[in-house]
Amino acid sequence: MSNDAYFPILAVPVTAEPAGDDANPCLSCGACCAHFRVSFYFGEADPLYGGVVPPALVTAISPSRVCMQGTEQGSGRCVALRGTLGQPGIHCDIYEQRPTPCREFDMWEADGSPNPHCQRLRLALNLPALLPRPDAENDPHGPATPNQPRAA
Repeated sequence: MSNDAYFPILAVPVTAEPAGDDANPCLSCGACCAHFRVSFYFGEADPLYGGVVPPALVTAISPSRVCMQGTEQGSGRCVALRGTLGQPGIHCDIYEQRPTPCREFDMWEADGSPNPHCQRLRLALNLPALLPRPDAENDPHGPATPNQPRAA
């Protein structure tokens, strides 16, 4: 029998940034910030290495890796997450200083389809499933600019 444990780790490639607050479903979700172990290279939290993540908010998990406090075991809420899961106004208190895994996690895949990890976590919170990214080629209604109505 193995003593190894399984922890989901946030490491999904980035594809696109939402156009604005109204187009950003993250601002009423927060599920990824309360589910994944957010681990990254310790230098991101060490000012001597140019790190910007606040060192007081991380926990060492190996000689070269740290994770955001609260996410050590996976399925834990990140210490920087503010607000109520699934409610408008939820946000990251260190958004401009967030680590690479948080910067790289995106709600959409490169082709514009919803990220399956994001989709699963949203559904677990009884939030509506994400639609394809509005400007994606796979959108059956064609490209659109978020926050603007589609042509009839």
